[in-house]
Amino acid sequence: MKNIYLIRHCEAGGQEPEAPLTDKGIRQAIDLAAFFEKRKVDRIISSPFKRAIQTIQPLANERDIDIEMNHQLSERVLSTRNMPDWYEKLRETYENLDLIYEGGESSREATNRIIEVVDEVLKSDAENTIIVTHGDLLSLLLNHFDKNFGFEQWATLSNPDVYLLTSKNKIIFERLWNY
Repeated sequence: MKNIYLIRHCEAGGQEPEAPLTDKGIRQAIDLAAFFEKRKVDRIISSPFKRAIQTIQPLANERDIDIEMNHQLSERVLSTRNMPDWYEKLRETYENLDLIYEGGESSREATNRIIEVVDEVLKSDAENTIIVTHGDLLSLLLNHFDKNFGFEQWATLSNPDVYLLTSKNKIIFERLWNY
């Protein structure tokens, strides 16, 4: 059986790729490492965004596991335009998976990116893999496996958040921890 731990990054000081974790986020990353203390981890794959790497760095250091950067786990760009009503615009992308705003990426495109990562993990030799990503991408992946997981569930994600995706005969997931 494959175990894939899906982690939404800890609290960050912004949305740009180089935004670091806040002081609270750094404490959360240490708590996250403690949460995995009794869990086996063979592999860690992360978004290249600084906040994602900093989220998993304490655990990677403790276990002496290299963090594999994967651009497919990067935060989804909703639009390159400033959108004061971004919250409603984001909601619409959960209702219409092909909706694309100027300079942005559709929900379907973003979902396909993370599915490629998960498919590769499922084919790999690693039994216990951690994937560190962002809330929107994580929720779109969970929506792919369960259509009841949508915008409202995205809105309840915490920083950090942890879901366990397991694959035996079929893929199922459960929320393990939220902060």
